[in-house]
Amino acid sequence: MKILLTAFEPFGGDTVNPAQEAVRLVPDTVAGAEIIKLDVPVVVGKSVAVVREAMERERPDAVLCIGQAGGRIGLTPERVAINIDDARIPDNEGNQPIDQPVFADGAPAYFSNLPVKAMVAAIREAGVPASLSNSAGTFVCNHLMYGVLYHIAKSWPQMLGGFMHVPFLHEQVMNRPNTPSLSTQDIVTGICAALSAIVANEQDAAHVMGEIH
Repeated sequence: MKILLTAFEPFGGDTVNPAQEAVRLVPDTVAGAEIIKLDVPVVVGKSVAVVREAMERERPDAVLCIGQAGGRIGLTPERVAINIDDARIPDNEGNQPIDQPVFADGAPAYFSNLPVKAMVAAIREAGVPASLSNSAGTFVCNHLMYGVLYHIAKSWPQMLGGFMHVPFLHEQVMNRPNTPSLSTQDIVTGICAALSAIVANEQDAAHVMGEIH
């Protein structure tokens, strides 16, 4: 099995991105799967183009994109991406789309076809906090997740794809009081557990992980 593992560069004034720092430390083989790593710019349009090019070149069995969600407590596989760009801040090239579709001919939303509940369970079993997320936001993380799933739906229906957010690193919260964070190694451990779950689960687990609100 081959998995394309992507990570965003720093953005929003931070000098590091926990996604990028952790993905660099993920082994090249996890649970027997070949891991292809890719850095991705935090730029609307360009991020999707860079990953699509790698999907075309590598033809992976699965794509797992990793991004930063400062303020979250644990690792959060995303269930769904929505067809909207509504940027609270500019991206790394100054783009700030408001209420624009990611792809005009795309579905209103695409659900991840990764085993997201099994991924959450595996991360927890590895001793790292995790939960299932039902919102990837409306910035470049959702933009990329939507774009990857759009291209899978259009071109590679047998390919798996999805997104996972990770919290701040400890060093990022020195001037952010009462903000959750994890060590780089904890995030690496969680990502490896998620990758192992992708390899091990052809179908997702039926764990109760719904939210009331």
